[in-house]
Amino acid sequence: MGRTLGIVGALVLVFAAVAGIMVNVMAGPLKDSDYLVIGTVATLAAMVTLFVLLIATSRKSNVFFKRRKKS
Repeated sequence: MGRTLGIVGALVLVFAAVAGIMVNVMAGPLKDSDYLVIGTVATLAAMVTLFVLLIATSRKSNVFFKRRKKS
């Protein structure tokens, strides 16, 4: 349970940080399409963070390959 809460907290923090940075960096006044781009980039950053955290904290030694049973 602690690992899940930690990952969720990290994802929320990454999303908020990226969205906040992009709102400050983009030239104003912002249009609806600008907010769409900000949300998309923040979501992409959070998803990449999720992928990296799940791979880094995985209990398996080799996440991408599965051994086949010999027949």
